[in-house]
Amino acid sequence: MAEEFVTGLPSVRQIQNLIRDRQEIEIKLLTGDIITGWLLWQDPTCVCLETNQDGKRQIWKQAIAFLSY
Repeated sequence: MAEEFVTGLPSVRQIQNLIRDRQEIEIKLLTGDIITGWLLWQDPTCVCLETNQDGKRQIWKQAIAFLSY
């Protein structure tokens, strides 16, 4: 069963704003790794981050400790 994507949630709207504004962010993963780049899209389980080093990376939301901008 597919997870429902609730666009009215504040966290979803905030990520949509970061995508729209093309704001550079840092994502810290639960592993301690930090990835810097620009969000391209999100779905219920993943976000896609474009970085200068690696190009595009899909990141599972459950692997994210936090993001900052």
